[in-house]
Amino acid sequence: MKFEIITLFEDIIKGYCAQSIIKRAVDENLIKVNTINPRDFTEDKHKKVDAPPYGGTAGMVLQCQPIFDAYESIEKEDDFEFIMLTPQGEKFNQKIAVELASKKQIIMLCGHYEGFDERIRIGLKPREISIGDYVLTGGELPALCLLDSISRNIKGVLGKEDSAEYDSFSEGIEGILEHPHYTRPREYRGMKVPEVLLNGNHAEIEKWRKEQRIVRTKQRRKDLLEKDKNI
Repeated sequence: MKFEIITLFEDIIKGYCAQSIIKRAVDENLIKVNTINPRDFTEDKHKKVDAPPYGGTAGMVLQCQPIFDAYESIEKEDDFEFIMLTPQGEKFNQKIAVELASKKQIIMLCGHYEGFDERIRIGLKPREISIGDYVLTGGELPALCLLDSISRNIKGVLGKEDSAEYDSFSEGIEGILEHPHYTRPREYRGMKVPEVLLNGNHAEIEKWRKEQRIVRTKQRRKDLLEKDKNI
């Protein structure tokens, strides 16, 4: 899987990818992460990539030319997806993460300032994705959220093949919240590990975990249960 991220702030992306699971995935050549800076493509001698909006309003808008040229500089795989990170897009979820994990290449465009010249949408026709109903300074954090979430669904990235299956929202557990976890010690400040997790009966453990997933989802996200009438 190749991730190509068009961003003005490459160090944000590179810093995250030098840590933890994503670093290991890069080191093991399971994923590749490249950054493309629109400033390297601008025709402005001062390396500016933004300008005031026509019609007048506060802030600056990313210009077409540097973005188009940055995008067109990327060598495209046969099966790729081009994504614009924007609060106006469809809301990202686990289903989309699994879908995108089947692609050979993900190209992501990070916005900044007051947004994009509309002709970037019209001319490049990206898939627009949002990570939630709030506004951030730029698209780098959303891009990293997608990179991390998608990568977890690529074979070999996680230590155990079933690790992603048991994450919250995964289809393998009816798309609901994850069950509670416990580790050593067995008792801490009067709080004990449930006995069912200690008896070695895997059928009972799995039954308990499923019950806990349903209980936790009813308490915290009832809307998820409405999507699955079998629960």
